[in-house]
Amino acid sequence: MSTAVDKLQSNPAGWTAKHLVDQFGGELIGDASKAITKLGTLADADQQCLSFLANPKYRGQLVSTRAAIVLIPAAAASDLPSNCTGIVCDQPYLYYAKVSRLFAPAKPLAGIHPSAVIEAGVHLGTNVSIGAFVHVEQGARVGDGAVLMSHSVVGRNASIGANTVLHPHVSVYHDCEVGQDCILHSGVVVGADGFGFAPAGDQGWQKIEQVGRVMIGDDVEIGANTTIDRGAISDTVVGRGCKLDNQIQIAHNVVIGEFTVIAACVGIAGSATIGKRCLIGGAAGILGHLSIADGVTISAMSLVSRTISEVGMYTGIFPLMPNREWEKAAVLVRQIDDMRNRIKSLEAAIKTLTPVQEIRSNNPQE
Repeated sequence: MSTAVDKLQSNPAGWTAKHLVDQFGGELIGDASKAITKLGTLADADQQCLSFLANPKYRGQLVSTRAAIVLIPAAAASDLPSNCTGIVCDQPYLYYAKVSRLFAPAKPLAGIHPSAVIEAGVHLGTNVSIGAFVHVEQGARVGDGAVLMSHSVVGRNASIGANTVLHPHVSVYHDCEVGQDCILHSGVVVGADGFGFAPAGDQGWQKIEQVGRVMIGDDVEIGANTTIDRGAISDTVVGRGCKLDNQIQIAHNVVIGEFTVIAACVGIAGSATIGKRCLIGGAAGILGHLSIADGVTISAMSLVSRTISEVGMYTGIFPLMPNREWEKAAVLVRQIDDMRNRIKSLEAAIKTLTPVQEIRSNNPQE
Protein backbone atom coordinates (compact mmCIF):
# COMPACT_ATOMS: atom_id res chain seq x y z
CA MET A 1 0.00 0.00 0.00
CA SER A 2 1.37 3.42 -0.91
CA THR A 3 2.21 5.79 1.92
CA ALA A 4 2.62 8.82 -0.34
CA VAL A 5 0.99 12.07 0.73
CA ASP A 6 -1.18 13.41 -2.09
CA LYS A 7 -1.60 16.73 -3.84
CA LEU A 8 -0.14 20.04 -2.88
CA GLN A 9 -2.70 22.51 -1.60
CA SER A 10 -1.00 25.60 -2.95
CA ASN A 11 -0.17 24.25 -6.41
CA PRO A 12 -2.18 21.17 -7.49
CA ALA A 13 -0.21 21.00 -10.75
CA GLY A 14 2.93 20.22 -8.77
CA TRP A 15 6.31 21.79 -8.15
CA THR A 16 9.37 21.29 -10.34
CA ALA A 17 12.83 20.63 -9.00
CA LYS A 18 13.85 24.08 -10.23
CA HIS A 19 11.00 25.68 -8.25
CA LEU A 20 12.12 23.87 -5.11
CA VAL A 21 15.77 24.85 -5.51
CA ASP A 22 14.82 28.45 -6.22
CA GLN A 23 12.75 28.51 -3.03
CA PHE A 24 14.81 26.35 -0.65
CA GLY A 25 18.31 26.15 -2.16
CA GLY A 26 20.47 23.09 -2.87
CA GLU A 27 22.33 21.77 -5.91
CA LEU A 28 20.39 20.20 -8.76
CA ILE A 29 21.43 16.89 -10.36
CA GLY A 30 19.44 15.78 -13.39
CA ASP A 31 16.24 17.06 -14.98
CA ALA A 32 15.24 20.42 -13.48
CA SER A 33 11.74 20.16 -14.99
CA LYS A 34 10.81 17.02 -13.01
CA ALA A 35 7.66 17.83 -10.98
CA ILE A 36 6.19 16.33 -7.82
CA THR A 37 2.65 16.27 -6.44
CA LYS A 38 3.26 13.81 -3.58
CA LEU A 39 5.62 12.98 -0.76
CA GLY A 40 6.74 9.39 -0.25
CA THR A 41 9.39 7.15 1.25
CA LEU A 42 12.24 5.86 -0.88
CA ALA A 43 10.65 2.40 -0.89
CA ASP A 44 7.08 3.47 -1.74
CA ALA A 45 7.62 6.50 -3.96
CA ASP A 46 6.42 6.72 -7.56
CA GLN A 47 7.19 9.12 -10.39
CA GLN A 48 5.09 11.89 -8.83
CA CYS A 49 6.83 11.74 -5.45
CA LEU A 50 9.55 13.62 -3.64
CA SER A 51 11.54 11.55 -1.15
CA PHE A 52 14.69 12.04 0.91
CA LEU A 53 17.69 10.18 2.31
CA ALA A 54 18.64 11.32 5.81
CA ASN A 55 19.61 8.05 7.52
CA PRO A 56 22.55 6.17 5.93
CA LYS A 57 20.97 2.79 6.76
CA TYR A 58 18.39 3.45 4.01
CA ARG A 59 21.03 4.17 1.37
CA GLY A 60 20.35 0.79 -0.23
CA GLN A 61 16.77 1.91 -0.99
CA LEU A 62 18.06 4.94 -2.88
CA VAL A 63 19.47 2.77 -5.67
CA SER A 64 16.06 1.26 -6.48
CA THR A 65 13.71 4.15 -5.68
CA ARG A 66 11.22 5.33 -8.31
CA ALA A 67 10.87 8.83 -6.83
CA ALA A 68 10.88 11.76 -9.22
CA ILE A 69 13.01 13.92 -6.93
CA VAL A 70 15.20 12.84 -4.02
CA LEU A 71 16.84 15.05 -1.42
CA ILE A 72 20.30 13.63 -0.73
CA PRO A 73 23.57 14.46 1.01
CA ALA A 74 26.60 14.93 -1.25
CA ALA A 75 28.05 11.59 -0.10
CA ALA A 76 25.12 9.70 -1.63
CA ALA A 77 25.04 11.49 -5.00
CA SER A 78 26.80 8.61 -6.76
CA ASP A 79 23.94 6.24 -5.81
CA LEU A 80 21.21 8.38 -7.36
CA PRO A 81 19.35 6.37 -10.06
CA SER A 82 19.41 7.76 -13.58
CA ASN A 83 15.62 8.17 -13.59
CA CYS A 84 15.70 10.48 -10.54
CA THR A 85 16.47 14.13 -10.15
CA GLY A 86 18.56 14.86 -7.08
CA ILE A 87 18.74 17.92 -4.87
CA VAL A 88 22.00 17.84 -2.91
CA CYS A 89 21.77 19.58 0.46
CA ASP A 90 23.51 19.53 3.83
CA GLN A 91 20.42 18.52 5.82
CA PRO A 92 17.96 16.50 3.71
CA TYR A 93 15.54 15.98 6.60
CA LEU A 94 15.35 19.70 7.33
CA TYR A 95 14.92 20.41 3.62
CA TYR A 96 12.12 17.82 3.51
CA ALA A 97 10.43 19.53 6.46
CA LYS A 98 10.39 22.79 4.52
CA VAL A 99 8.97 21.16 1.38
CA SER A 100 6.32 19.34 3.42
CA ARG A 101 4.83 22.69 4.42
CA LEU A 102 3.70 23.05 0.81
CA PHE A 103 1.29 20.17 1.50
CA ALA A 104 -0.32 21.74 4.57
CA PRO A 105 -4.12 21.93 4.43
CA ALA A 106 -5.46 25.30 3.42
CA LYS A 107 -6.71 27.49 6.27
CA PRO A 108 -10.46 27.92 6.58
CA LEU A 109 -11.82 31.09 5.05
CA ALA A 110 -12.13 34.06 7.37
CA GLY A 111 -15.53 34.53 8.95
CA ILE A 112 -17.67 33.68 11.97
CA HIS A 113 -20.02 30.70 11.90
CA PRO A 114 -23.61 31.60 12.86
CA SER A 115 -23.59 29.13 15.77
CA ALA A 116 -20.49 30.67 17.39
CA VAL A 117 -20.95 32.68 20.60
CA ILE A 118 -18.86 35.85 20.86
CA GLU A 119 -19.51 37.63 24.15
CA ALA A 120 -19.39 41.35 24.80
CA GLY A 121 -15.99 43.00 25.10
CA VAL A 122 -14.17 40.49 22.88
CA HIS A 123 -11.48 41.92 20.62
CA LEU A 124 -11.28 40.11 17.27
CA GLY A 125 -8.42 40.83 14.89
CA THR A 126 -8.75 40.94 11.12
CA ASN A 127 -9.25 37.85 8.95
CA VAL A 128 -10.07 35.53 11.84
CA SER A 129 -11.90 32.26 11.25
CA ILE A 130 -14.30 31.07 13.95
CA GLY A 131 -15.99 27.72 13.44
CA ALA A 132 -19.25 26.15 14.54
CA PHE A 133 -20.15 26.25 18.24
CA VAL A 134 -17.00 28.11 19.24
CA HIS A 135 -17.39 30.14 22.45
CA VAL A 136 -15.23 33.22 23.04
CA GLU A 137 -15.88 34.69 26.46
CA GLN A 138 -15.96 38.27 27.66
CA GLY A 139 -12.76 40.28 27.39
CA ALA A 140 -10.86 37.70 25.34
CA ARG A 141 -8.52 38.75 22.53
CA VAL A 142 -8.08 36.87 19.24
CA GLY A 143 -5.25 38.02 17.00
CA ASP A 144 -5.21 38.68 13.26
CA GLY A 145 -5.54 35.58 11.10
CA ALA A 146 -6.23 33.25 14.03
CA VAL A 147 -8.32 30.11 13.43
CA LEU A 148 -10.64 28.74 16.12
CA MET A 149 -12.15 25.47 14.92
CA SER A 150 -15.44 23.96 16.01
CA HIS A 151 -16.33 23.61 19.70
CA SER A 152 -13.20 25.45 20.89
CA VAL A 153 -13.51 27.64 23.97
CA VAL A 154 -11.50 30.77 24.75
CA GLY A 155 -12.10 31.85 28.34
CA ARG A 156 -12.68 35.34 29.64
CA ASN A 157 -9.72 37.69 29.30
CA ALA A 158 -7.69 34.98 27.58
CA SER A 159 -5.50 35.86 24.60
CA ILE A 160 -4.87 33.99 21.33
CA GLY A 161 -2.02 35.34 19.20
CA ALA A 162 -2.02 36.17 15.51
CA ASN A 163 -2.15 33.23 13.08
CA THR A 164 -2.55 30.70 15.88
CA VAL A 165 -4.74 27.67 15.14
CA LEU A 166 -6.96 25.96 17.70
CA HIS A 167 -8.18 22.64 16.36
CA PRO A 168 -11.62 21.31 17.39
CA HIS A 169 -12.41 20.97 21.10
CA VAL A 170 -9.46 23.00 22.41
CA SER A 171 -10.06 24.82 25.70
CA VAL A 172 -8.05 27.86 26.75
CA TYR A 173 -9.18 28.87 30.24
CA HIS A 174 -9.60 32.38 31.60
CA ASP A 175 -6.64 34.78 31.68
CA CYS A 176 -4.28 32.39 29.87
CA GLU A 177 -2.19 33.53 26.91
CA VAL A 178 -1.22 31.66 23.75
CA GLY A 179 1.36 33.33 21.50
CA GLN A 180 1.51 33.89 17.75
CA ASP A 181 1.86 31.15 15.10
CA CYS A 182 0.97 28.37 17.52
CA ILE A 183 -0.89 25.12 16.77
CA LEU A 184 -3.01 23.46 19.45
CA HIS A 185 -4.43 20.11 18.41
CA SER A 186 -7.77 18.61 19.38
CA GLY A 187 -8.45 18.11 23.05
CA VAL A 188 -5.69 20.38 24.35
CA VAL A 189 -6.59 22.01 27.68
CA VAL A 190 -4.67 25.11 28.70
CA GLY A 191 -5.24 26.50 32.17
CA ALA A 192 -7.18 23.87 34.09
CA ASP A 193 -6.63 24.01 37.86
CA GLY A 194 -3.41 22.55 39.14
CA PHE A 195 -3.53 19.70 41.65
CA GLY A 196 -3.55 21.77 44.83
CA PHE A 197 -5.22 20.65 48.07
CA ALA A 198 -4.42 21.27 51.73
CA PRO A 199 -5.01 18.48 54.28
CA ALA A 200 -7.99 19.35 56.50
CA GLY A 201 -7.98 16.50 59.00
CA ASP A 202 -11.37 14.85 59.37
CA GLN A 203 -12.72 17.18 56.69
CA GLY A 204 -10.51 15.58 54.04
CA TRP A 205 -8.93 18.09 51.70
CA GLN A 206 -9.39 21.83 51.21
CA LYS A 207 -9.04 23.03 47.62
CA ILE A 208 -6.38 25.69 47.03
CA GLU A 209 -7.55 28.18 44.42
CA GLN A 210 -5.14 28.27 41.48
CA VAL A 211 -4.76 31.97 40.73
CA GLY A 212 -1.84 31.88 38.27
CA ARG A 213 -2.06 31.64 34.49
CA VAL A 214 -0.54 29.65 31.63
CA MET A 215 1.74 31.65 29.34
CA ILE A 216 2.61 30.02 26.01
CA GLY A 217 5.20 31.64 23.74
CA ASP A 218 5.20 32.07 19.97
CA ASP A 219 5.60 29.19 17.49
CA VAL A 220 4.61 26.47 19.96
CA GLU A 221 2.88 23.27 18.83
CA ILE A 222 0.92 21.18 21.33
CA GLY A 223 -0.31 17.66 20.52
CA ALA A 224 -3.76 16.19 21.02
CA ASN A 225 -5.09 15.79 24.57
CA THR A 226 -2.10 17.42 26.22
CA THR A 227 -2.97 19.33 29.40
CA ILE A 228 -1.16 22.31 30.86
CA ASP A 229 -2.30 23.38 34.35
CA ARG A 230 -2.46 27.00 35.43
CA GLY A 231 -0.10 28.20 38.13
CA ALA A 232 -1.02 28.01 41.79
CA ILE A 233 0.26 31.55 42.44
CA SER A 234 2.78 32.45 39.73
CA ASP A 235 2.41 31.30 36.11
CA THR A 236 3.04 28.05 34.26
CA VAL A 237 5.27 28.92 31.28
CA VAL A 238 5.95 27.18 27.96
CA GLY A 239 8.72 28.98 26.10
CA ARG A 240 8.94 30.08 22.49
CA GLY A 241 9.38 27.36 19.88
CA CYS A 242 8.60 24.40 22.14
CA LYS A 243 7.09 21.30 20.54
CA LEU A 244 4.91 19.10 22.74
CA ASP A 245 3.56 15.72 21.65
CA ASN A 246 0.22 14.10 22.51
CA GLN A 247 -1.04 13.27 25.99
CA ILE A 248 1.52 15.16 28.04
CA GLN A 249 0.68 16.40 31.55
CA ILE A 250 2.33 19.64 32.65
CA ALA A 251 1.50 20.55 36.24
CA HIS A 252 1.15 23.95 37.89
CA ASN A 253 4.09 26.35 37.93
CA VAL A 254 6.24 24.29 35.57
CA VAL A 255 8.58 26.41 33.44
CA ILE A 256 9.80 25.01 30.11
CA GLY A 257 12.60 26.81 28.26
CA GLU A 258 12.42 27.78 24.61
CA PHE A 259 12.84 25.20 21.82
CA THR A 260 12.49 22.21 24.16
CA VAL A 261 10.87 19.13 22.60
CA ILE A 262 8.79 16.70 24.68
CA ALA A 263 7.51 13.35 23.38
CA ALA A 264 4.18 11.70 24.19
CA CYS A 265 2.94 10.65 27.63
CA VAL A 266 5.52 12.60 29.64
CA GLY A 267 4.41 13.71 33.10
CA ILE A 268 5.97 16.79 34.69
CA ALA A 269 5.16 17.48 38.34
CA GLY A 270 4.58 20.91 39.84
CA SER A 271 7.25 23.63 39.96
CA ALA A 272 9.79 21.72 37.87
CA THR A 273 11.99 23.90 35.65
CA ILE A 274 13.21 22.52 32.33
CA GLY A 275 15.90 24.38 30.41
CA LYS A 276 16.17 25.49 26.80
CA ARG A 277 16.62 23.07 23.89
CA CYS A 278 16.08 19.96 25.98
CA LEU A 279 14.85 16.66 24.50
CA ILE A 280 12.51 14.66 26.73
CA GLY A 281 11.75 11.09 25.58
CA GLY A 282 8.31 9.50 25.62
CA ALA A 283 6.70 8.45 28.92
CA ALA A 284 9.48 10.02 31.00
CA GLY A 285 8.53 11.28 34.44
CA ILE A 286 9.92 14.45 35.99
CA LEU A 287 9.39 15.04 39.69
CA GLY A 288 8.44 18.43 41.09
CA HIS A 289 10.61 21.25 42.46
CA LEU A 290 13.73 20.26 40.53
CA SER A 291 15.64 21.81 37.62
CA ILE A 292 17.01 20.45 34.36
CA ALA A 293 19.84 22.37 32.67
CA ASP A 294 19.77 23.68 29.11
CA GLY A 295 20.49 21.13 26.38
CA VAL A 296 19.79 17.98 28.41
CA THR A 297 18.41 14.81 26.80
CA ILE A 298 16.24 12.45 28.86
CA SER A 299 15.74 8.93 27.49
CA ALA A 300 12.26 7.52 27.07
CA MET A 301 10.67 5.93 30.17
CA SER A 302 13.24 7.54 32.50
CA LEU A 303 12.34 8.94 35.92
CA VAL A 304 14.06 12.23 36.77
CA SER A 305 14.13 12.37 40.56
CA ARG A 306 16.89 14.92 41.12
CA THR A 307 18.14 18.19 39.66
CA ILE A 308 20.33 17.87 36.56
CA SER A 309 22.84 20.70 36.35
CA GLU A 310 25.16 19.51 33.55
CA VAL A 311 24.50 19.02 29.84
CA GLY A 312 24.33 15.41 28.70
CA MET A 313 22.10 12.43 28.04
CA TYR A 314 20.50 10.83 31.08
CA THR A 315 18.81 7.44 31.28
CA GLY A 316 16.98 5.81 34.16
CA ILE A 317 15.65 2.61 32.61
CA PHE A 318 16.31 -0.97 33.64
CA PRO A 319 17.30 -2.62 30.33
CA LEU A 320 14.85 -5.00 28.69
CA MET A 321 15.75 -8.67 29.18
CA PRO A 322 14.07 -12.08 29.26
CA ASN A 323 11.64 -12.26 32.18
CA ARG A 324 13.56 -15.02 34.01
CA GLU A 325 16.74 -12.90 33.94
CA TRP A 326 14.77 -9.84 35.07
CA GLU A 327 13.39 -11.79 38.06
CA LYS A 328 16.92 -12.79 39.10
CA ALA A 329 18.13 -9.20 38.71
CA ALA A 330 15.17 -7.92 40.75
CA VAL A 331 16.11 -10.32 43.59
CA LEU A 332 19.67 -8.97 43.54
CA VAL A 333 18.42 -5.39 43.65
CA ARG A 334 16.35 -6.19 46.74
CA GLN A 335 19.48 -7.62 48.40
CA ILE A 336 21.68 -4.58 47.75
CA ASP A 337 21.23 -3.06 51.23
CA ASP A 338 22.10 -6.35 52.93
CA MET A 339 25.15 -6.87 50.69
CA ARG A 340 26.32 -3.31 51.33
CA ASN A 341 26.11 -3.82 55.10
CA ARG A 342 28.02 -7.09 54.86
CA ILE A 343 30.75 -5.45 52.76
CA LYS A 344 31.10 -2.64 55.31
CA SER A 345 31.45 -5.24 58.08
CA LEU A 346 34.13 -7.11 56.13
CA GLU A 347 36.03 -3.87 55.44
CA ALA A 348 35.95 -3.00 59.14
CA ALA A 349 37.19 -6.51 60.05
CA ILE A 350 40.02 -6.30 57.53
CA LYS A 351 41.24 -3.03 59.06
CA THR A 352 41.70 -4.82 62.42
CA LEU A 353 44.00 -7.48 60.92
CA THR A 354 47.81 -7.14 61.27
CA PRO A 355 49.44 -6.69 57.85
CA VAL A 356 51.33 -9.79 56.63
CA GLN A 357 54.52 -7.80 56.05
CA GLU A 358 54.54 -6.60 59.66
CA ILE A 359 54.09 -10.18 60.92
CA ARG A 360 57.07 -11.35 58.86
CA SER A 361 59.32 -8.50 60.01
CA ASN A 362 58.64 -9.48 63.64
CA ASN A 363 59.44 -13.15 62.98
CA PRO A 364 63.07 -13.37 61.76
CA GLN A 365 62.84 -17.17 61.59
CA GLU A 366 60.61 -16.94 58.48
